[in-house]
Amino acid sequence: MTTVRREAFGRMPPEEGGGEVEKFVLQSDSVRVEILSFGCIITTLETKDRDGQFSDVVLGFDTLEGYTRKHPFFGAVVGRVANRIANGRFSLDGKEYQLFLNNGPNSLHGGAKGFDKVLWSPQVLPNGVRFSRLSPDGEEGYPGDLKVWVTYTLSGRELAINYQAQTSKTTPISLTNHAYFNLAGQGSRDVYDHEISIEADSYLPVDDTKIPTGEVAAVQGTGFDLRQPVELGKHLQKFHLDGFDHNFCLRQGHDRRLVARVFHPPTGRTMEVHTTQPGIQFYTGNNLDGSLKGKGAATYPKHSAFCLETQNWPDAVNKPHFPNVLLHPGEEYNHTTWLVFNTA
Repeated sequence: MTTVRREAFGRMPPEEGGGEVEKFVLQSDSVRVEILSFGCIITTLETKDRDGQFSDVVLGFDTLEGYTRKHPFFGAVVGRVANRIANGRFSLDGKEYQLFLNNGPNSLHGGAKGFDKVLWSPQVLPNGVRFSRLSPDGEEGYPGDLKVWVTYTLSGRELAINYQAQTSKTTPISLTNHAYFNLAGQGSRDVYDHEISIEADSYLPVDDTKIPTGEVAAVQGTGFDLRQPVELGKHLQKFHLDGFDHNFCLRQGHDRRLVARVFHPPTGRTMEVHTTQPGIQFYTGNNLDGSLKGKGAATYPKHSAFCLETQNWPDAVNKPHFPNVLLHPGEEYNHTTWLVFNTA
């Protein structure tokens, strides 16, 4: 049985057009999640440890101001295109499009004002909430009027996130949620004691601006082989890795499949990621530096959280041999990711 509650969370600043931001609280007997109508942001996700104690396992802020200021996409839905597009440029039907460059020479997570920085229209469902908006033709440089729906539903231990979209012109689209997790509880020092596995035989090597080189490389015999669980801290040391910020290539298909699992031995918390998407970006919070004041005055140092962002492959719009990232008029973009929380 899931209960859904809505309450006021704050008002947008006048220069952002004002507007009421609401918070939606979804609660089952084992998971409690809070989501904003601003950026479809997951602000809180509480789940039980093996002793039945609830802890909040996502990074974020106590107030709306934290989310309206610059931050690393904590908990937000990012788009139109998650991840990086090289030089912020792509061509479609002979026309070149230039996007805003907000990540060195590249465009990241939708540009200057992506889906994470706008108000969405909410609709309460029996076991969740559906957010919708129209991204107008030309928004952030992207073509076509894009209608988007993001639906969060909670049943028992499982949080489902469904993304749907329709467009008036051919456009690239790749949506994901950018929650930062620490299964020890947000504000914990690092995620080195977490055990992670990712069901991927290959990954995408990147250049020094984090753009895929185009090679699809086998994980076999490398530090990217996470097919069997590894303890994160020891694994990073063993392979002299500064952290992960890479796309892992998933088995292709539109069916639901288990793609990643994280286990935190001290608390017994586990998180499984199931998805219909072709890729998952594994990011270990390498750019966190302790400068942001988070919930309960916690600071978030480097490697104090991980992200498992289910999405299309980065820069797919410029790499024809990557999975198709284009949505055409008359088609529907429809992907779902499921997060399943348990204890072991």
